[in-house]
Amino acid sequence: MLELRPNCECCDRDLPPEAADAMICSFECTFCRSCAEERLGGRCPNCGGELVARPRRPAEKLAKHPPSARRVLKPEGCGGRPRTG
Repeated sequence: MLELRPNCECCDRDLPPEAADAMICSFECTFCRSCAEERLGGRCPNCGGELVARPRRPAEKLAKHPPSARRVLKPEGCGGRPRTG
């Protein structure tokens, strides 16, 4: 089950479970569409993987399967390049 992280790792913008502009990679790194497209060129800066639209969990399922409350933020910012090592 997807973690549904609550924010963009680059700009810290809130991305609630119903956000249509949340983007994720296969490791569930989460970004807003603006950062994903404009700053990152559609690639995750952590793994280099493709960023795609995050599926939205139906509202009636959120009570039993809530989104994550853990915020992830890259303090060094998102430079648009995958990290190595």
